[in-house]
Amino acid sequence: MTKFESNHLDSQQEHENHVTMDHSKHVGHVHHEVQVEEGIHGHSESAEHHNHGEHDHHQHHGNFKEIFLKSLPLGMIILVLSPMMDVRLPFQFTFAYSDILAAVLATILLLYGGKPFFQGAIGEFKQKTPGMMALISLGLSVSYLYSIYAVLARYATGAHIMDFFFEFASLLLIMLLGHWIEMKAVGEAGDAQKSLAELVPKDAHVVLEDDSIETRPVTELKAGDLVRVQAGENIPADGIIKRGASRINEALLTGESKPVEKEVGDKVIGGSTNGEGILYLEVQETGERSFISQVQTLIGQAQNQPSRAENLAQKVAGWLFYIAIAAAVIAFGVWLYIADIQTAILFTVTTLVIACPHALGLAIPLVIARSTSLGASRGLLVKDREALELANKADVMILDKTGTLTTGEFKVLNMETLDGQYTEAEITALMAGIESGSSHPIAQSIVHYAEIQGIQPVRFDKIGIVPGAGVEGNANGRNYQVISQKALAKAVAVDVPKGATLSILVEDGKPIGTVALGDELKETSKTLIQALKQNGIQPIMATGDNETAAQGVAEELGIEYKANQSPQDKYDLVESLKNKGQTVIMVGDGVNDAPSLAMADVGVAVGAGTQVAIDSADVILTQSDPGDIGSFIELANKTTGKMKQNLVWGAGYNFIAIPVAAGVLASIGITLAPAAGAILMSVSTVIVAINAMTLKLQN
Repeated sequence: MTKFESNHLDSQQEHENHVTMDHSKHVGHVHHEVQVEEGIHGHSESAEHHNHGEHDHHQHHGNFKEIFLKSLPLGMIILVLSPMMDVRLPFQFTFAYSDILAAVLATILLLYGGKPFFQGAIGEFKQKTPGMMALISLGLSVSYLYSIYAVLARYATGAHIMDFFFEFASLLLIMLLGHWIEMKAVGEAGDAQKSLAELVPKDAHVVLEDDSIETRPVTELKAGDLVRVQAGENIPADGIIKRGASRINEALLTGESKPVEKEVGDKVIGGSTNGEGILYLEVQETGERSFISQVQTLIGQAQNQPSRAENLAQKVAGWLFYIAIAAAVIAFGVWLYIADIQTAILFTVTTLVIACPHALGLAIPLVIARSTSLGASRGLLVKDREALELANKADVMILDKTGTLTTGEFKVLNMETLDGQYTEAEITALMAGIESGSSHPIAQSIVHYAEIQGIQPVRFDKIGIVPGAGVEGNANGRNYQVISQKALAKAVAVDVPKGATLSILVEDGKPIGTVALGDELKETSKTLIQALKQNGIQPIMATGDNETAAQGVAEELGIEYKANQSPQDKYDLVESLKNKGQTVIMVGDGVNDAPSLAMADVGVAVGAGTQVAIDSADVILTQSDPGDIGSFIELANKTTGKMKQNLVWGAGYNFIAIPVAAGVLASIGITLAPAAGAILMSVSTVIVAINAMTLKLQN
């Protein structure tokens, strides 16, 4: 992957002139039924998010809700017909051949409900990393096969032999329920590449040699075509303006917070939004060389990166699998030597059935369900549980500026008078009056500021545009203009906040007042930075905005920053930090953030941003409040803590019970009776459920 063309890497020049335009339409709000086609966007399919490997089984092996609900009736009948480790419970009853009925139902249940676990186990063995699926499959297979043997032996010999149908059915139902709970909690990942394609219009208006217009699919555009872009439309391809002038909203693509003035000879990016002017563009880049396609390629590369989450439950299950196999083999050999084959088989099977991770199967899903519920109440949607494990050990957080740390909207930062004959209120009234007829973001910010201050705008007789400078109008027999400092062509003695746009009010050629407008920090941005530093996480701001604007925000927050960042630059930054062994969280809201959101260990999307960013992320801030990131870090820390506690309770029973069930203490008269094993199994399951419900957030 080569670097972007220089026109994509460089941030756009700051433009302080403004004209009467309406930029109410945003790139992310334009949705077309656009097919992601090879040769236009470079991908025909979305790579699976973060390639979470063979262990994200609820994504690969069917709908666990449907399987659980269809398996439940069969499982419940088996539980009623079969004693629990030879202990009949009050709700259970048997009748002639009821054990044969249980065997038939168990066979159906194994083939239907057990299928996803066996498929998962095959995948684990192929990867040479047996874990949860292998352990579940082992428990299901042993309990089922031995129970079938027990039923056949009863009718063949007349002897009473204990079966494990109850344990088989309860294990299967609990595991299906646990996977359903987790799947419901975290939801499904979106398709970032499809959302990215939706930014580009379906059709383009191609100008023919006789100046007639032909509507042609974007897929058929080629370099050199001349296309017309109406006001409010999204630009169909990267190109150069040949006729017309307008302001282009590129905020969601490049991170530039202000609409950028474009005129003949300037380059434009496909997917950005045209203002009110009509533009004629010569297409430069299509297919894999276009800006959108290169961003899409980066997303695909990032999604193919392997996850670095430890997956604690998978690790513990892997240990249990090997311990259970080893203990069973030893138990069989020892009991065959000191007793007989029947005793050896019973101890071996009991050992493997005891290893069935009933509590372990619910330990993580219950914590995740509680965690996602708490997160949702704080405006946090967690799409991937591994994000919680990774965020718990994060080293660096990279933050976008526009729309993430700042509001992404123009606001009046400072209003000053340059003439002692006027008060600030009078300057505000004059500026609001002359701007009242404009729909430009700068104008609307001034009008809104006056409304908040309770200042009545001055009535102007006529208002017009000063070409390339600003606006002008007449009031009280005087001529007033609101123009940029560049248009004034001389310095004014005012302090301008870094990154702000300065507009000057001129009366009959004399400057009498100024207004500084800029992208304001969100209220909770400083709180977030403090929380990150307290948790040992280094904050770095990476923005596509210009150096001046970036420096102003970074200095106010007291953090490191990188300006003029293209999607490739942000992607490379995340990749370089990960290559150093650091765990990286990326926070952003625009198309230019999507590749780095996907590449990061944890991607956090600001909910008010683009669908592309949301689809690329693991966590979504629905309220677009940076302060919620602090809550996410707390949630990640406490969730991981609860996971570890539940793994101790869920697996601790197994680690102790397996060797006892194998008979290692039989020489001193200590064995694990089936009834005692059943009680311990139930108690550990109840404990992990109660412990999961105690998860709470303080802040």
